[in-house]
Amino acid sequence: MGNLRMAQLKKLYHPAIMIFSIRLPKPRSFQPGNDPITSILSGVVYNSLPMTQQPSRTKWIILTLAVFTNMVVLAIPAMGMSVLAKEISQSLNLNLVQVGVVWGVGSLPMILTALLGGAAGDKIGPKRILIAGSLLIGIFGAARGFANDYGTMVVLTLLVGSLSPLLPMNGMKLAGAWFPSHQLGLANGALSMGMAFGFMLGAMLSATVMSPWLGGWRNVLIVYGILGALFTIPWLLAPPPPRLQKTSQTTPRVSMKLSILAVMRLKNVWMLGLTLFGFGGCVQGLLGYLPLYLRSVGWEAAQADGTLTLFHSVSLLFVLPIALWSDRLGSRKSLLIMASLMIALGTGLLSFVSGGFVWLAVFLAGFARDAAMAIFFTMVMETRGVGSQYAGTATGLTMALSAIGTTLAPPIGNGLAGWFPGAPFAFWATLALLGFFFLTQVKEGRRASG
Repeated sequence: MGNLRMAQLKKLYHPAIMIFSIRLPKPRSFQPGNDPITSILSGVVYNSLPMTQQPSRTKWIILTLAVFTNMVVLAIPAMGMSVLAKEISQSLNLNLVQVGVVWGVGSLPMILTALLGGAAGDKIGPKRILIAGSLLIGIFGAARGFANDYGTMVVLTLLVGSLSPLLPMNGMKLAGAWFPSHQLGLANGALSMGMAFGFMLGAMLSATVMSPWLGGWRNVLIVYGILGALFTIPWLLAPPPPRLQKTSQTTPRVSMKLSILAVMRLKNVWMLGLTLFGFGGCVQGLLGYLPLYLRSVGWEAAQADGTLTLFHSVSLLFVLPIALWSDRLGSRKSLLIMASLMIALGTGLLSFVSGGFVWLAVFLAGFARDAAMAIFFTMVMETRGVGSQYAGTATGLTMALSAIGTTLAPPIGNGLAGWFPGAPFAFWATLALLGFFFLTQVKEGRRASG
């Protein structure tokens, strides 16, 4: 019985095992192209593989790189800011609303840059966006460690936030180019798994391990920024996606303006974006406030941060099974509806439960969070009229609408704490229900092949 159970688990998590056990091949030769430098660097990975294995094996290497980019450049530093909020607020003399502003203000420029960044990825290619994004996010993220007042921290957070959507949306565009439709849910699930694992590590290590070890929050943010900037190097070595190359040779490039106009005519993309407005605002507010709230009601710091670790751990555990299920079920929308209701329920419970029930509420809210994001962005890419050509622009529009929610939700919710400490959770649960309403308006049609 034990061997049978182990075989079943290996079969279920085979894609994850495959992703995290890939070894980069040794360089052997390269083929020069129009851009000699790009040809040499991409040839290090691509041409070292046997011809029969190049497309199949390289796509897993690219996906692995995208997973670790999401994890190290974005997720770990982002959740580090949440659990380090108490330390940062004491150092910079911030009140609760100002903490909410710092946590949420990074989403403000995403309203514009998410849309333009997605269109830019469609125009000049996702690889170049990932190279520039990793470098600049790392630099500005490290600079936050030198902030000496509230204004400086807000400005630097704005700069990091303006660039943050470039990485996940162009990572998903690469996934759409390398992977066929029947594996797209799996690929986006792996990307979300990287985010979930990074969030878990950031919550678990930043305040209780990294800060004491490195000598405070400033050095933690500096180290995170340097590690993020180093991801520029492997992206320089990465090969260009073959499907996008083929498309560019057979289809004339569309201007950014026309790409945006084409996507804005699609009702489903708007409904999905408004869905993410509610989900994103709910989760952003929850993750920023929960450790502060639990500390204020008497929880130890390690326990308070541990709730975020639980949130991201359960999300990490279930993201791939749910994403794979969405590939096989035939209806991604039904799974997304289930996930949205669980997020709303778990967040709403936090407004009045205490003790052990807090852990249950966090489990419910986190259970399907990252799986929901994977399914959501897969639905965006599969929307009729989007395909691989407009995948970046469509994803950018939905992230721009989400950014409105993630900008406004934390400070508004934190401001409601004056009524009673659990009031912010009730507000954010209402946002999640609003997202659920817009999701019901989405018409799920036949899956596009891209």
